[in-house]
Amino acid sequence: MNRSLFISPILTIALTALLSACSSNAEQQPTENTAESNETLVELSAAQAKNIGLKTDTIRLQQISSILKLSGQIDVPPQNLVSVSIPLGGYLKSTEMLPGTQVRKGQLLAVMEDPQYIQLQQDYLSAKNKLNYASLEYERQRELNSSKASSDKVLQQAENEFRNLNIETRALAAKLSLIGISPARLNENAISKTINIHSPINGYISKVNVNIGKYVTPSDVIFELVNPADIHLNLTVYEKDLNKISIGQRVRAYTNARPDQRYDTRIILLSHSLNEHRSAEVHCHFEHYDKSLVPGMYMNAEIQLDNNKEKVLPSEALVNFENQDYVFVAEGSNRFRMTPVQKGQSENGFSVVGPGLEGKKVVSTGAYSLLMKLKNTSE
Repeated sequence: MNRSLFISPILTIALTALLSACSSNAEQQPTENTAESNETLVELSAAQAKNIGLKTDTIRLQQISSILKLSGQIDVPPQNLVSVSIPLGGYLKSTEMLPGTQVRKGQLLAVMEDPQYIQLQQDYLSAKNKLNYASLEYERQRELNSSKASSDKVLQQAENEFRNLNIETRALAAKLSLIGISPARLNENAISKTINIHSPINGYISKVNVNIGKYVTPSDVIFELVNPADIHLNLTVYEKDLNKISIGQRVRAYTNARPDQRYDTRIILLSHSLNEHRSAEVHCHFEHYDKSLVPGMYMNAEIQLDNNKEKVLPSEALVNFENQDYVFVAEGSNRFRMTPVQKGQSENGFSVVGPGLEGKKVVSTGAYSLLMKLKNTSE
């Protein structure tokens, strides 16, 4: 009995479907690649290229002066920032100072009062009177001792009393000077229950920390004063840029509110230690003081670095689309590929570009027209 080959209808249908699927996948991949290629490739006719004035160029090396951009804020050196307090404490009797008030060195800031000021003056005057008596007694005992009319012990006691009172008087005089009372001018008719606080610098009041009637301890800061004549700019520079800057370099600074107003500064100090953010501080001195610049104000700054040879293209060769920079690279006669590129600093009509374009012809004039044609065609 002959056996003939028999294929069931179900198996035939399955094989047919499988072959169709494989054929479909094989045809789909080139289609996707072609679509992707068409989205970045633009072709022109000779007439179109002439109409837009299309020109090409190649990468060239050119001297570019790079600019390092930094940010920071205005600061005041310690010697120009003064905290005013009172060594002996007391009650604030009166003051007319407000934050922002301009003051001169020696100007009256406040009046303080306290019973201890009276006690200190009393102690000083009493000690001074005792010292005068002890001085006379010491001289009398010296004369008596020289003629052997008194013993050495009595002379030593008189000398000891005189020296102790002299020490006490000088110490009390120093305390009076601390609170602004002149010991030389103090007498029994000039005892005062108040003392005056004067400004130690020229500048302005930045903070008033007390109110009238409040008791101030020696550790309390009554006023904070700033002398803005020597303000400086404190910039932050990251570790990778530290080797690009040095003391003496010129820095141009500006505020966000007035970016057109530039201030000339010079680097006077460079920190040699890094913080937890891997950055260091750069201190710059303003060449001309401007009253509108106040401590704490944020500023941006630009440092002109040495000239370097960089790979550049004409700036008009670069186009920006969806926050990415591109150039059009020639791929044959009037065929151009839109290629992403890393754009660097621009200067005098040229822009620094990243690697990958060496030896290639890049559209230098008409790149924007190519972008418009490519995207209009895609849509």
